[in-house]
Amino acid sequence: MLRFLPPGLRGSLALVVFVLNTLFWCSILYLVTALRLLVPVPAFVRLCRRLSMTIATAWIGGNVLGLKALTRIEWNVTGMEGLERKAWYVVTPNHVSWVDIVIVQWLFNRKIPMLKFFLKEELKKVPVLGLAWWCLEFPFMKRIPRAVLEQRPELKGKDLETTKEACERFADLPVSVLNFLEGTRFSERKRVDRGSPYRHLLSPKAGGLAQVVSTLGPRIRSLLDVTVFYPGGAPTFWGLLSGRLEKVVVRVEAVPLDPAWFGADYEADAAFREGFQAFVGDLWKRKDDRIDALLASARPGLPAVPAGRIL
Repeated sequence: MLRFLPPGLRGSLALVVFVLNTLFWCSILYLVTALRLLVPVPAFVRLCRRLSMTIATAWIGGNVLGLKALTRIEWNVTGMEGLERKAWYVVTPNHVSWVDIVIVQWLFNRKIPMLKFFLKEELKKVPVLGLAWWCLEFPFMKRIPRAVLEQRPELKGKDLETTKEACERFADLPVSVLNFLEGTRFSERKRVDRGSPYRHLLSPKAGGLAQVVSTLGPRIRSLLDVTVFYPGGAPTFWGLLSGRLEKVVVRVEAVPLDPAWFGADYEADAAFREGFQAFVGDLWKRKDDRIDALLASARPGLPAVPAGRIL
C-alpha cells in the first residue's frame, strides 16, 4: 500500500507503527495482569492467562500488518501443513539476525499457539517490553560465568531448573516453546572461535531443549525444526523496517520425539543425555546441509530457489 515511499521514510513509519502498536497492546496486557494478581482465583487466573496470550497474538498481528503495508517481502516457505492452534510445539530455528524473531512470529502467528522463548535476565530492564514479557510469563535465564561455576559448583544446572519451572507453567495451556539452540546469533568469527563442526551454524546446546521435552512430555505434538535463510544475506532490523529485506526462505520440518525422553532426567540419565545430544546433532547436520543447498541455489548459473509469494 505504501511501498512506493523511499526506504528511509518507510522505515520511520514502520518504527512508529511498531511503537504505537506495542504501547496500545501492552497497556491492555498490563491491566489484565494486574487483575490476575489482584484476584487469585484459579479459574479467573486461567482466564486472564488465556486473554494475555490473545492480546500478544493481536500485538504480533498489528506489527505484521504494518510491515505488510510498508514492505514487500517474497516468501518461499515449505512444511507448514497440518499445524494446529490447540497443540503444544517446540520450535528450533537457526539464529542469524534479530530479524529472525519477527520472521518466525510472522510466519507462525495464529497457526500454532503463541511462541514463548527464553530470555536473558538483563532483558527484564528493557522499557515496556521487559514488563510485557514478564506479564506473558516468558522465562528469564540468568547466565552464570564459567569462573563463578568453578568457584560455586552448586550453581551448575541452575538454568535447567529454571527451564523446568517455566515448562511446568506451560503445561496447562497450549504453547509453542521457541528455543534458539545456538544461544546467540551466527557469525563466521563465532563459528571459528568456538570450533563448530558445522559450515553455517554454531554448535547447538541440547540441555535446555531436553528439559522442555522431558517436562512437557506427551503434550508436545512435534518438534518444528525451522531453517531460516536470507538469500540477500543476514538483514538488520532497520533493513526489515525500511523494506530492504526482499526475500525470505523458510523450511519447516515436523520431527517426532521419542516417548522414552518424556519425564527423563537429563543430568542423571546418561543414556538419555547421550541419545538426545545425538538427536540434536543429527537435527543440526540436516539443517546445515539444507542451508548449504539453499546457498548453492542462490549462486549465479545454478537453479534458483523457486519464486515465492509476496506478502
